[in-house]
Amino acid sequence: MSLRAVSLFTNCGAGDVGFSKAGFRFDVLADIDRHRLAVAALNLPGASVIPGDLRNTWPDVVAAYRDRGCQEAPALLAACPPCQGLSTANARRGMGQDADCGTKDLRNLLVIPIAEVAVALAPRVVVVENVRAFLTRRVRHPQTRDAVSAAALLISLLKEEYVAFPFVSDLADYGVPQTRVRSFITFVRRGEACLQVLEQTGAVPYPTPTHASDHGGEPVRLGEALDSFELPALDASTASSARSERSLHFVPVWSSEQYSMVAAIPPGSGASAWENDDCPACGRSKLPRDLACCPTCNAQLLRPRVVEDGRARLVRGFRRSSYRRLSPDRPAATITTASNRIGSDRTIHPYENRVLSPLECQKLQTLPTDFDWGEGQSRSGQVREMIGEAVPPRYTEAHGKVLADLLDDGQPQRLLPRADQRVSNAVRKLESAGAIC
Repeated sequence: MSLRAVSLFTNCGAGDVGFSKAGFRFDVLADIDRHRLAVAALNLPGASVIPGDLRNTWPDVVAAYRDRGCQEAPALLAACPPCQGLSTANARRGMGQDADCGTKDLRNLLVIPIAEVAVALAPRVVVVENVRAFLTRRVRHPQTRDAVSAAALLISLLKEEYVAFPFVSDLADYGVPQTRVRSFITFVRRGEACLQVLEQTGAVPYPTPTHASDHGGEPVRLGEALDSFELPALDASTASSARSERSLHFVPVWSSEQYSMVAAIPPGSGASAWENDDCPACGRSKLPRDLACCPTCNAQLLRPRVVEDGRARLVRGFRRSSYRRLSPDRPAATITTASNRIGSDRTIHPYENRVLSPLECQKLQTLPTDFDWGEGQSRSGQVREMIGEAVPPRYTEAHGKVLADLLDDGQPQRLLPRADQRVSNAVRKLESAGAIC
């Protein structure tokens, strides 16, 4: 069976690589960023590429699919709209219940071109991925002006033709060696035979977790993952020690002050520089956590600090997660676009004095070792951004295999039960945001 597919908001194509391994062949890739789209095309050869804002280019996506002589509807439409307007990392996003504020960020309405393409091409299955807040962050419905979430809006636009199956999970439950909580909505076209299979089995079109405690597994710990990568050690103290001969295995060089601050954090502790309680000058220990300087000798402490008007003060930041070593005994923190920043959310190597390299981030996102970054190999910032916004292909491959079996009139052996908490939690969130599933 030919499992043709179309991808919207493709990024670098990482998630689509997972679907491709499950048997889907992508005919069209679309993204606003030409460089990212070029990377996706390298890894998904043969697809037509449509650059530009999908609010304007979605008709081009439809035309490109039809121009390829595709008579049947695509098996899959995959879409990962931008999450910046929804993410808690966006300080300007406003309160989650403020629909007017949510509507001001037009990225929150990018579900509309997804619906336009779905209506035009009638794919058998639509899979939409985003952050957890996608299910609840309010916007104004463009027609009714009701306050609904972006996910609820999409469900309302497709409800006549599709049955929606929401799902929210930490992808560490599927063997991704990082904490990455994401929401998915899988839409199955009404009339598909697999809907009867799902109804009879009391299941939803998602794979059963392989590494979750409630399903008899356990997550991959960061220490295990790093050991399996077998990469040479790096150190952020000098340009030579911060780089290796392995492609993308290098890190930023720190100032002596930054380096001393991180070196004082015990390796393997998962602790932060905010907890550096000893004075580096006089040795006084167990100093109060609200001090930037030692009260005995006035030396600056090895804590995140700035100097204003000749006086040191602590940085005003997220003291729970910033300037912190990753713990080797649990999955890595979520890999983000800011993986090179020492003050971002848990980016410091658990043992070595540095942040994670782009190559380590790539592997923690489960992108294959032979993933082709093209000219981006020399642009570490762009690569880190693409990696941070990627959908882990280890998960999409597992999801894709379930979908491929269902569309081929098969009965996958490890379908997720409808009663699973990952489904019921997502349904509750959507119902609170005005959706009817």
